[in-house]
Amino acid sequence: MTLTLRVWRQAGPDAPGRLVEYAARGVSPHMSFPEMLDVVNEDLTARGEDPIAFDSDCREGICGSCGVMINGVAHGPKAATTTCQLFMRHFADGDVIVIEPWRARGFPVVKDLVVDRSAFDRIIGAGGYVSVDTGSAPEANLIPIPKDVADQAMDAASCIGCGACVAACKNASAMLFVGAKISHMTLVPQGHPERERRVVAMVAQMEKEGFGACSNERECEAVCPKEISVGNIQRLSREYVRAMLKGF
Repeated sequence: MTLTLRVWRQAGPDAPGRLVEYAARGVSPHMSFPEMLDVVNEDLTARGEDPIAFDSDCREGICGSCGVMINGVAHGPKAATTTCQLFMRHFADGDVIVIEPWRARGFPVVKDLVVDRSAFDRIIGAGGYVSVDTGSAPEANLIPIPKDVADQAMDAASCIGCGACVAACKNASAMLFVGAKISHMTLVPQGHPERERRVVAMVAQMEKEGFGACSNERECEAVCPKEISVGNIQRLSREYVRAMLKGF
């Protein structure tokens, strides 16, 4: 396969950026998207040009650091898939592919396709820890939790913090991410002692980082590689109102 890539190149956070066109030749349909970029970078390096900077780590769909906008869609055209698990067989020979970084004030560009996602870490840090001392692994049935509640908590906990929800939202809202983090701690009893303090602190940090408000477009849910439900945003709102009514 031969593809035309239009890649966002930006030397640094304060430097101007622009789309630069490259030809990706000899691309196998069995390659993942980052592997295709590796091939392009090998060619650029051989020509003495600066390779395209992009993030990736596990390349197994676990960490989400590979996330980029592909033809205007976070993580690309395949639903419930991270960029590293998007294979080139989903494209056709001769296709033009536009590749850009996440675009949000809370995710400033570091270089090319690399953005600083540490705002998410600070939001999680603001939430703190649970005070329940679980010690060693407890007996599974020590605290009875209905299966449907446990399933909801596990679904919310599957969020990998890639930031696709922010990138897809016209307001650059982080509500789905924060909602997932609040949900998986609120649904289980171990997270109850700090539930009011946690939600107030995390929402305050989210606003401090410059993320926008939710306007119920549901684009976040549509591009989430782990299919996190927008129901978690509703739970976040309810938990926040509950904390405000209790004087937090």
